Amino acid sequence: MSGSSTPARDRPAEAGRAARGAVLTVYVTAMCMNGLDATIVNPALFSIAADLGVGPAAANLVEGSFLASLAVSMPVAGWLCDRYGAARVFLAALALFTAASALCGLAWNLDSLVGFRVLQGVGGGVLTPAGMTMLFTAYAPEERMRLSRYIVVPTALAPALGPVLGGLLADHLSWRWAFHLNVPFGVAAVLLGLAAVRVPSPGAGAAGRFDLRGLLLAASGFGLLMYGLGEAAAGGWASPWVIAALAAGAVLTALLVPAERTAASPLLDLRPLADRGFLRGAAAASLAAAGLMGMLFVFPLMYQDALGASASEAGLVVFPEALGLMAAGFAVDRVCARWGERRVTALGLLGGAALFTVLALAAPGPWALRAIMFSVGLVLGHAVTAVQISAFDGVGPEVMGRAMTLFQSLRMLGGALGVGVCALAVAAGYPAALLVSAAFLAAAFLAAVLLTPAAVVARAG
Repeated sequence: MSGSSTPARDRPAEAGRAARGAVLTVYVTAMCMNGLDATIVNPALFSIAADLGVGPAAANLVEGSFLASLAVSMPVAGWLCDRYGAARVFLAALALFTAASALCGLAWNLDSLVGFRVLQGVGGGVLTPAGMTMLFTAYAPEERMRLSRYIVVPTALAPALGPVLGGLLADHLSWRWAFHLNVPFGVAAVLLGLAAVRVPSPGAGAAGRFDLRGLLLAASGFGLLMYGLGEAAAGGWASPWVIAALAAGAVLTALLVPAERTAASPLLDLRPLADRGFLRGAAAASLAAAGLMGMLFVFPLMYQDALGASASEAGLVVFPEALGLMAAGFAVDRVCARWGERRVTALGLLGGAALFTVLALAAPGPWALRAIMFSVGLVLGHAVTAVQISAFDGVGPEVMGRAMTLFQSLRMLGGALGVGVCALAVAAGYPAALLVSAAFLAAAFLAAVLLTPAAVVARAG
């Protein structure tokens, strides 16, 4: 008689659940680190500038270098996943991100900090698509909607907590702790991943010849676009450097399309866009990212300018948006099961556009604004989660890495575009800029409705 009460036939299933639980734990931990790092440094820039003996404008390189290296490294993630397997690539990127975090905390001058921040961005750029590929490979399509309640923690709560935590660390400890904070969590996640993560890698080792031309075009094009849009949002569109960066980035990105279509083994594989469901998801998610990021850029400025509020007060008004996203993550699987993904996506995007319009044209009080922000997170959380997960229903595991890299690259560029265009619209007034962000959500709604595959419409009917 066995000493275990678990039948032998059930043990493989339990082992499979344990392995997938490890995948999810490592993924959430890593993405929380990455999400925090995208926003935790901003409140500490003045402290960094004072400590390293540079001006505040020069300290902005700390954030700009991170975002640019994210854009440059992300396109190579798909090829790496095909070559080595998503789990290996994810853990390697997490180890690099963790080591770079430790080095950032030890930086002795601005140049060293910027260099280590670039390394951190390289790890972070690969981390997101490789992590999602690993996760979507470990879980079957019918199980992915339930993952949203866990995925939403790093995507919603961590970036929202970043400015609050960064300010507290800079004020009461040191800006260096904004980076040191990653180290124990990163080491623990890497060790857990090495010990417990077992994810099959269909197609691993069959990546084909590395597409150097694609890398040069994607890295330079995306990097220049991210730099130009970021600088335009920070300092205006009149700078010749901004205009030159955007023009060069647009030309290089345009050249990337025919180059990748004719490449034998393209770095940024555009073939998933031929699937109408994937195209719908990528277009809607990218336009929704443009609208949301544009609103989150404009509204705190308007709130401070109109009411004389502090940055922390503006942050507290916006923070319920993250809580709404988390609430959506816990409910979206049940809501989609009842109402259908297509209806949830359409209503969520329309509801977000309506709420942005209210922000532009009305003058609600602080508590009404918090309620609106919570509602923004709730409706957009449902819409974007539903459309993203449905986009990969027809994507096979052997091409998941390439498809995920393309999807995440488009979302990243969409968010940067929204911030840049809304920053340009601020010249016409804050309400006009918020209406532009609402227009992005309206465009996302049209993409979600007009690009819906006929089979999905037939099932819904």
